This record gives sequence, C-alpha cells and structure tokens, in this order.
Amino acid sequence: MSGKLHIGINDVLKAKSRIRQFVHATPVFTSSTFDQRYGRRFYFKAENLQKTGSFKARGALNAVTALLESNRSIPGVVTHSSGNHGQALAWAAQIRGLKCAVVAPNTSPTVKLDAIRGYGADVVICEPTPISRQETCDRVANDKGYHFVPPYDDLDVIAGQGTIAVEFLEQIPQLDAILVPTSGGGMVAGIAVAAKSIKPDIRVFIVEPNGKDVERSLVAGERLWPNPPRVLDTIADGIRLQQLGHVTWPIIQEVVDKQVFTVNNEQIIDGMKFAFERMKLVVEAASGAGVAAAMSERMHNMDASICHVGVILCGGNTDIEHLPWYT
Repeated sequence: MSGKLHIGINDVLKAKSRIRQFVHATPVFTSSTFDQRYGRRFYFKAENLQKTGSFKARGALNAVTALLESNRSIPGVVTHSSGNHGQALAWAAQIRGLKCAVVAPNTSPTVKLDAIRGYGADVVICEPTPISRQETCDRVANDKGYHFVPPYDDLDVIAGQGTIAVEFLEQIPQLDAILVPTSGGGMVAGIAVAAKSIKPDIRVFIVEPNGKDVERSLVAGERLWPNPPRVLDTIADGIRLQQLGHVTWPIIQEVVDKQVFTVNNEQIIDGMKFAFERMKLVVEAASGAGVAAAMSERMHNMDASICHVGVILCGGNTDIEHLPWYT
C-alpha cells in the first residue's frame, strides 16, 4: 500500500478480516432524551468500549499485522502518542509477539501512560511539541531497530480505523451522517472512505477543538496551518494536534464534508456530562467533543433531510481522579 495516495473499501475489508478475531464489535447506544432535545435521531458508536479503551486498537492491530505479513524479522515497533495510539500499539505488539516503545509528551494523562506500560511497552517521555515527538521517536527507532508505526499518517492504520464505518452501517444502515472527532485525521479518513463506498450520499463531518481551523483549509483546498504547528489549548488531549496529516489530508480533502464542527472546552464538558449522567458511559474529552457537536447550533441548522446521525465515542481513557469539571 505504501505507493498509494488513497485507500479503498477493499483495503478496509481486508483490515476487518485481519483484526476481527481480536477487537470488539462495539455497541451502538441511543437516547430518547437526547433525540427529543436536539430534534434528530442520534446513534452513539461506543468505541470507548473497544479494546484498550479507544478506536485506536483497530488501526494499530491492522498495521502491525500487515507489517508482519511483509517482514517477519522486525524486532519491535515504536510510535509517538498522547496515549490512546500508544496503548493500542502496545496491545497490538503484545498480541503479535513484538517489542514496543511509545514516545509520549510530558502532558499525557498518567492513566494512559500506566496502561501503555501495562501492555509491556517502554514509555519514553518527550516535550509536548510535534517536533520533539518525532525526533525522539526517530532516535528510538534508530537505536533499537524498531519499525515506526504512525498514529494516523499510515494507510494500514487508516484502513483499520475505516472498519468502524463498515460495522456502524451494518448496525444502523439508515445513517445520513457521521460526526468524527479528529486529530491527525486517520479515523475520519478511514470512516469516510468506507462509509462513502457503502453509501455514497452519506456525509462525514470532522469535529475539532477551537484553534484547529480545518474548515478554512478544506474550503481553500490547501493546507493553511502554520509551520511549525502548535499544540491546541483544549481539555481533549486525544485531539490536541493542530494539523491534519500529510497522508490523511488528500483523502480527507476528497471525501470528507467541508463543513466542520468546532467545539470549545465548555461544550466538550457538557457532552461528557451527558454521556456520564444520561447514557451511563465513561468517555474521555475527545468523545465529549462528538456529543457536543451533536448538541451544537450548526447541527440544529443542518438540512432536515439529515435525520439519522452517527456520533463516534472515540475513547474512554479518562482520568476519573481529574475530571475536567472538577479542575
């Protein structure tokens, strides 16, 4: 796949076959209270209940499995991650009998770093900047001979995340749209490729924290982020990166809706609280962003033909000792 700019539904279906033995088919939750309050039918895909507590298990396991299919002699894998991809890669490496190292910024939640170590991986701490993450990761890869598995900018990772859409549309075939919390763009790229292959008229929307400003780049048709990028000031540590990836960008530009849902910290907290209190689901702030988008004025003003809306609850790895509404 390395020579291709894009992936297709066959790549996603191959990923589904590779990983189905090890990952959960996650449930879909509904809330009549939420539907009545916000005027549409909403379906919450609970990837917070996935292996390792987030959707990342899908892409990591597909990437590691594909890597071993092409090269069985590698000693291990390495990545940089704020937590969820690191946990997922550590878990996937453990399943496939590989060593693993995860480079994590010093702002990462302790609960996530402890989980990474729990899966047998080494954690290497770095500064919370994209440059420091990548430089530290490159050093570990060179020192140990490990293969780098990116958190989003990898076609096998993207294909693995796309299995969410295949599963979601099997469960709720009437979906008109899907809201996807987005960091580097691996999940939204994979979901959009798969969903639009199955149901061409479905709309796939990015959900972002304040400051990411994806819509401006999508409308302009080019990447308009500053260089070097900055880390966004948001409680949603899982979607803190400012830029979409270089591999994910052309896919997103082609298949993802140009309207973007932007949410602030207060809205994210409201989304998390609804999931905790009314749906009885432990979700992290990035998942709260998806719920907040469903609650938003932009969703309220969407065309009435969008009746059935999917929301990706992307992860549940939150530190319950430091919930954001208590800080």
